[in-house]
Amino acid sequence: MHLLAVDDEPAILQLIELLVQFNGEHTVTAAECAVDALDVLAQPDAEPIDCFLVDIQMPGTDGIELCKILRSRHDHKKTPILMLTAMSDKSYIDRAFSAGATDYITKPIDIDDLLGRIKLIEEIVFSRKKQNQQPDLSNTGASETDAPLALHEPFHVRDINGMIDYLALENYISLMARKKLFGSAVFAFSIRDIEGLFRQTSRFEYECLVADVAEAITLGLSEHPHLISYAGNGTFVCIVEDGWQPDSEALADKVNIAIHTLGLYFNDGRPMSVKVSAGDVIRLVWKSGDSTIDALSAAHQSAEKESRRYAKDLENFWDDKDIVSR
Repeated sequence: MHLLAVDDEPAILQLIELLVQFNGEHTVTAAECAVDALDVLAQPDAEPIDCFLVDIQMPGTDGIELCKILRSRHDHKKTPILMLTAMSDKSYIDRAFSAGATDYITKPIDIDDLLGRIKLIEEIVFSRKKQNQQPDLSNTGASETDAPLALHEPFHVRDINGMIDYLALENYISLMARKKLFGSAVFAFSIRDIEGLFRQTSRFEYECLVADVAEAITLGLSEHPHLISYAGNGTFVCIVEDGWQPDSEALADKVNIAIHTLGLYFNDGRPMSVKVSAGDVIRLVWKSGDSTIDALSAAHQSAEKESRRYAKDLENFWDDKDIVSR
């Protein structure tokens, strides 16, 4: 694995190089600012970067802006970005994750913590490289959007404010747990009859459907600070940070109105009937460690349960109507 470390402190860069090189078969390129980092990437013979380690406070373009720049590049939309910074204020953490950071470590560096995070990133990089070794579609006339996509598979919805990938959401909530999540809450939305919609759509249509629903959820939460991630299976997990305790039923209605306003269609012009159900709101006050990750899972399951309940109630309604008509 090859890493690019970006920090304006030479001592930190030297420490990272020593730690990484002596604790795995990895290599490191060092850059002292964002401009230097982009210059490294621009070199025609540059080794591909598997992971970025980025400081926030740097002269000129700071680490958060660099993170945005990296995420705007096609070749680094999925590359892990680990923020390694002295900035421990929550506002910086929120901005970093919103900009596309995968994880966040505060200085002074805990060596075991850093090595543990790099080990996890190594596993992610290895898994992605293995996936990329699947048969090449370029010689078959197929496009990337023709590749199989499992219904349960999470993917990152890009270019929507507040959307981050699911791994980043887990890292964010774990970090916030260590800093005491006073007033925070997690809940989820699940698309009704997602199995039926998945069967009827191409990969491109399905990804557009997920993106449109994500946009509607963002509109529904626009008055409150939030982060959202698509967790797969038609379910979106949301975190709100300002002590707000939403009415899940009223919020689902608001999101469904936004979906209707957007107007969703299949590629052949047929209107697409899409609605969501919202699960229980789970407060994160006093939760810590694994219990915060458990809260994400509970929110996910609650939304899917509510979606199934709605479908069952609808089925029973039509069964009752059929009995009456006879």
